[in-house]
Formats: sequence, C-alpha cells, structure tokens
Amino acid sequence: MSDRSLWDVFCAVVAAAVAAAVAAQDQPGRPYALAAVAVVALLYAVWGRRLGREDWLSVAYVAATLAVFAAGTLADSTVSYLLFAICPVVFLVLPLRRALAAVVLANALPVVTGVAGGDHDRWHLAHDGPIFVMGAAFSSLFGVWITRVIRQSQERADLITELENSRAEVARLSHEAGVAAERARLAGEIHDTLAQGFTSIITLLQAADPALADERLALAVRTARENLAESRALVAALAPSALGSGSLQDAVRRQAARMSEETGATASFRTSGQPRPLPTAVEVVLLRAAQEALTNVRRHAGAHEVGVLLAYGEESVRLVVRDDGCGFAPGRSRGFGLEGMQARAGQVGGTLAVRSVPGTGTTIELEVPA
Repeated sequence: MSDRSLWDVFCAVVAAAVAAAVAAQDQPGRPYALAAVAVVALLYAVWGRRLGREDWLSVAYVAATLAVFAAGTLADSTVSYLLFAICPVVFLVLPLRRALAAVVLANALPVVTGVAGGDHDRWHLAHDGPIFVMGAAFSSLFGVWITRVIRQSQERADLITELENSRAEVARLSHEAGVAAERARLAGEIHDTLAQGFTSIITLLQAADPALADERLALAVRTARENLAESRALVAALAPSALGSGSLQDAVRRQAARMSEETGATASFRTSGQPRPLPTAVEVVLLRAAQEALTNVRRHAGAHEVGVLLAYGEESVRLVVRDDGCGFAPGRSRGFGLEGMQARAGQVGGTLAVRSVPGTGTTIELEVPA
C-alpha cells in the first residue's frame, strides 16, 4: 500500500470516528454537525487528495475546508476532533508558512465558534484556551516535521535517480571501453597477420620478377595488393587512430589527400559552419563514413574528381562525399560498406542518404545530431 493510500485510510478513520461520536450525542445541532463532517471528508476525497503544493487551488481547498469545519464546530464542538486529519492535510497541500498560519487558524476556530455559540463563560475559556495553544503548537511542530520528512524523501529520491543515472553512464562507458578494446585487439591481429602476410607476398613476388613480366605473377601481385588494401581498411575501420593525432577535420582531410595520392584523382576537402568538439562516438561515425565512402570511390567509381564536405549546423553535422565516377543503379546491391555506414549512423541517431545514377557519379550524405 502506498503512502497516499495509508493517508486516505487515516483520514477516513478520523472522519468515521468523529461522525460516530457526534451521532452518539443527543445535541440539537447533530444533523448539521454530521453534514459538516461528511462535507469535509468529501472535499478531501474529491479535491484535497489530488492537490500539490504551490497551487492557488490548494489555498481555495483549505479555505473551503476550514469554512465547513467552523460551521460544524458551531453546531457541535465534537467536530473539532477533525483537526487530527485537517492539520496534516494542510501541511501536505500548502507551503510551510501558509500552512502554519492556516493551522493556527484551524485550532482557533473551535474557541471562536464556542464563544460565538454562547459558551463564553470563564470555565469554557480557561478550558479551551490552553487546548487551543497546545493544539496549535503540536500541529505546527508536527507539520514542520512532515514538511522536513517530505523534503528529505524528495532529496533521497533525487539522489537515487542521480545515482541510477551515474550507474547507467558508468555501464555505458564500460561497455564502450570494452568494445573499443576488442576492436583494437582485432585491428592489431589483422595488422600483424593478414596485412603483414600480404606485404611479404608482394615483396617476394617482386623480388622473383621485378618487372612482373609474367602475367600470372603480375596478377598475383595485384590480387595481394587489393587484399592488403582490404586488410588496411579493416584495421582503419576497427581502430580510429586517425582521430588520435588531430581534429575530425584534419582526419577527414588526410583521408581525402591519401585517396588522391593513391589514385591520382583530384580530391578536395572543405568545411562549412563553425567547427566544434563533438562526442567521440559521433566523430568515429563521421570518420568511418568518410573512409568507407572514399574506399568505395577508389575501388569502384573510377572517378576523376571527388569532393568532401564537412558541414557544421546548429544541431547536426553533415558529411557529403560526391564523385563524378561511374555510379550505379538504385536497385543494385550496396554491399557491406554502405550497410555498415547505415548501421553506424543508426547508432548515433543519424541518417544516411545515397544518390547515384549510372554514368553521373554518386553522392553520399550522412547527417548526425550533434
């Protein structure tokens, strides 16, 4: 059972007990007193239990409740025992200072209505006066305690939420660190085995026939070089070492320059907008997309000119790689490279667009929020 449910039960028990006490007495104002108890309970059930602090509706609810309570105590002083339920509710729905004033007023109402009803003899005032003072003091202290408990509970809830968020962040960072470590390990294995093996094969074949006059040896060298390039691309895709020696712009610029050196095609790179630091995950996705797009141009496009754009917007960053190569038909399989780019883009909430027409080149555009 929740705290709210327990409080609902307490208020219902108090109201029922007061109603039973009023009903047990043969007083002229009994019907009015019972009606007042019922109205106070109804106000709480349909209005008061739904309210929060710092709301003008809370002030209206307390005013209405105290007005009905005053009428009930005027009819029968036994109704004053409703204070056991009313005072805590006041502290639950009003800020502390307003609640203190309302509680003092609530405890004064039975005395005021008693005097107004004709019970103004000295014994009555001497009896009810101390009760009013003690009741107001106790209610105020109890209300302050309730307020502090609520504040502490909220602070604990905020702290728990913060700790849970911190734990989730630590788990995410640990996962990313583990993934990065595994990718670095695989990159090292590929570099030390496949890449080194292909390099040795090329060296040995060229040593055997420096001019590569034998077509079979020339074909073997070309095949080994292609596979060496593939293994280097895998190493680059697994370990983003390019980002470790400069900014994202520098890393993409180096990729474009490298493609130009290897193929002889003219590769240009430019940026737009105001460059800014980006989350590592976003930078890795953008760099990988640039590497994969340029690799596709190198392997398939036969392009003479390639343009690379890194555009910084207010809420996103775009990478555009455009070539004047052979292009491909829209229905043609895009291969693992573009599928990998699409998957990486999805990991950071980005989108990938590929536009290509046979004979007119290809444009790859990746946009990620950042």
